[in-house]
Amino acid sequence: MPHCSQEAAAEARRVAITTLGCKVNQYDSVAIGQALKARGCVIVGFDEWADVYVVNSCSVTDRAEAESLRLARRARRLNPKAQVVITGCFAQVAPMRAAIAEVDGVIGLNRLSDLVEFVLGRLQTRVLVSDLRQARQVRTIGAGVDASRTRAFLKIQEGCDLFCSFCIVPMARGASRSVPPRDIIAQYDFLASAGVQEVVLTGVHLGSWGHDLSPPLELADIVEMLLERASIPRLRLSSIDPPELTPRLLALFTSTPELCPHLHVPIQAGSDSVLRRMRRRYDTALVRARLEEIREQLPDAAIGTDVIAGFPGETEEEFAHSLAFFDSLPLTYFHVFPYSVRQGTTAAKLAGHLPRDVVHRRARELRALGQHKREAFARRFLGRRLAVLFEERSDVDGWSIGYSRNYQRVRVPGQVPGNTELPVQVLTMVEGQLVGECRLENR
Repeated sequence: MPHCSQEAAAEARRVAITTLGCKVNQYDSVAIGQALKARGCVIVGFDEWADVYVVNSCSVTDRAEAESLRLARRARRLNPKAQVVITGCFAQVAPMRAAIAEVDGVIGLNRLSDLVEFVLGRLQTRVLVSDLRQARQVRTIGAGVDASRTRAFLKIQEGCDLFCSFCIVPMARGASRSVPPRDIIAQYDFLASAGVQEVVLTGVHLGSWGHDLSPPLELADIVEMLLERASIPRLRLSSIDPPELTPRLLALFTSTPELCPHLHVPIQAGSDSVLRRMRRRYDTALVRARLEEIREQLPDAAIGTDVIAGFPGETEEEFAHSLAFFDSLPLTYFHVFPYSVRQGTTAAKLAGHLPRDVVHRRARELRALGQHKREAFARRFLGRRLAVLFEERSDVDGWSIGYSRNYQRVRVPGQVPGNTELPVQVLTMVEGQLVGECRLENR
């Protein structure tokens, strides 16, 4: 067998990456994978044998941290001789808790180059974490764009300055900072050249994009810049807080068909007293005004939200008020999160933590309401035609699956090539999912 240099052996390493948490973490994992592939590594599934296992962790709850450690231990069992690395929010917030015996390296956020060097065996320091509240740049832009999928996420913002009482993210992700427009446009153009049909703009606090630039800009500015290029058929926003739904931004939705009529607006609670304890910077009156304006101007838009069930101190009266408030809003789906303690947050220290059975009962009630709203909204499109971008092909049951511009999941019989947008006549709904057939003659 010919002798291999240490460098050649290192750069041929098999690396497995697993991701917990949000879309930003998913984007960062792609960035890590792309950077490692560029250095000769082979990316494999997390259940496979690998030389290095990377756990891109989450720290949004104590349970998420425990799951990160469980995955690290599982990786060690898969290959006792492998290197196991924890990165992501847990590594950033609690590096000493992450540095268990089964973990060889703990690499904080915004240190992509250090993570790559550690994986390649060129960096021996076990814990590398810096103070991201002092960071002023985003380090995972560019290499993290994955052009292999129909829908590509493009991170344009990092960090958060809001310090909601339940959230550790400002400590994990650092200060809010924006990717400069020229870098965003370069990545957008790259995706267009690769044939991507939909780009989703994402960030930790997307609505704050541009505030730290000189001169300051706002989210509508970069959306306008990208839409003017007219090079990708669909542009979608990931999540935006109620105060950031400005008239200018809403006008772009009503005037530009490329901007998908889909808004995810995290509200978290429907009681003003609970919102104050959460330190959210709006009240229910503002929420109602913004959402009703969206529905008036965009009758077919999907409007989703995040809700926390059972926040500390939430009384039955507050919950009933919250449930009625959400029922009255023109929402089309909910993401419901039972409140779970996150040490280090203000909410963890609040009085009135509720029993788990109460928290989960309230979560079930909210989910039932959300499911009702989801199905009621989907029924509006029975007998209508939707433009569907097909992403998945099922060879098992012979159905193709895609999403409309207003985020309706649609199934059609037969095999439709992925990355193809086709008009679909919606015929029926089965188990809450729209079913139709392609009508190619009217394209």
